[in-house]
Amino acid sequence: MYLLSDLLGRPAADIDTPALVIDLDAMERNLVTMAAFAANHGVKLRPHAKMHKSATLAKLQMAHGAVGVCVQKTSEAEALAALGVNNIYISNEIVSPFKLKRVVALARELEALGGQLAIAVDSLEGLQRLAKAVHGQHSLVRVFIEIDVGHGRCGLAPGAAAVPLAAEMAKHAALQFGGLQAYHGRAQHFRSVAERHAGIAQVITHVQATKAALQVAGFEVPLVTGAGTGTFSLEAASGVYGELQAGSYLFMDRDYASNEHDPAQPVFEHALFVKSQVMSVCADHAVVDAGHKSHAIDSGLPSVHGLALDYVNGGDEHGILRGAVLPAIGDTVWLIPGHCDPTVNLHEHLLGVRGGLQHGKVEQIIRVDARGALT
Repeated sequence: MYLLSDLLGRPAADIDTPALVIDLDAMERNLVTMAAFAANHGVKLRPHAKMHKSATLAKLQMAHGAVGVCVQKTSEAEALAALGVNNIYISNEIVSPFKLKRVVALARELEALGGQLAIAVDSLEGLQRLAKAVHGQHSLVRVFIEIDVGHGRCGLAPGAAAVPLAAEMAKHAALQFGGLQAYHGRAQHFRSVAERHAGIAQVITHVQATKAALQVAGFEVPLVTGAGTGTFSLEAASGVYGELQAGSYLFMDRDYASNEHDPAQPVFEHALFVKSQVMSVCADHAVVDAGHKSHAIDSGLPSVHGLALDYVNGGDEHGILRGAVLPAIGDTVWLIPGHCDPTVNLHEHLLGVRGGLQHGKVEQIIRVDARGALT
């Protein structure tokens, strides 16, 4: 039987395929780079743990200065809290009565760990449901009002629409107004620097209008949180945002690397790879054993690391490689996933390699604690 624990201390070459592998040296350089950026710009860092779904990596980020982590699902928060992550923001709306009972229990759990739970709302109905769930509870829940700054998903219209929610929140002792959730997800993947600058300039206008409306009504905004790996330098420079939610910087997938680089933003290295092996070679292509089931394709197909090859869709269990010089049967091919978040969710473990992919050794086996945490 193939036991992952037997791999510790052994060469990366011994990892069976397909497998999801972290280059620990590259990941740690990314970690340090982002922590330094946040510190130098005087903003908090609350990375999105929905990317790696790992308590080990969440704690590592917090050890390097992050104030906590974000998640999108109650079950993700529960999985991380059960392993000691104590400061979690569910940057999403929760309206189900059953889930809200879990939210209350989670708030108590995090408080017992010396931390706190936060949650987003974007409607008076949603806020009232949350208030009903926490009524009579001693644990305090921070609440962020989400505004739609251009993504076209959740969120109130910017401006005065946030005022009734702040007024309702003030009626409930167990709810603390945390500030505004303002995240433009689509802007993270605008390819040109000019497009991203224009997109975030509009975001800042929306945030400022909402803050002004709240202030006129007598509500100060303690914090504006948002931003992602594609634009965080713009939010940090705005003077409006106090917290960054970037997450993918830790692994840096193929899709983010396709963006035109903004000189104001630090460069991150690819740190997440799917190790695959060539299983068949024909005259015009080779086939590796890593198909859809080993990497997500919602943001496009993976790229091939270090080789002049194109990866072509081969189905669930196969990937097709094309190029002038094809690898041989048995050769290892390292793939850079198109989108790290759903790719991680396909795997139970991440194998951490120290010393490079070619000659390094397996140092760490990291469990994907919140894998499949969808509720």
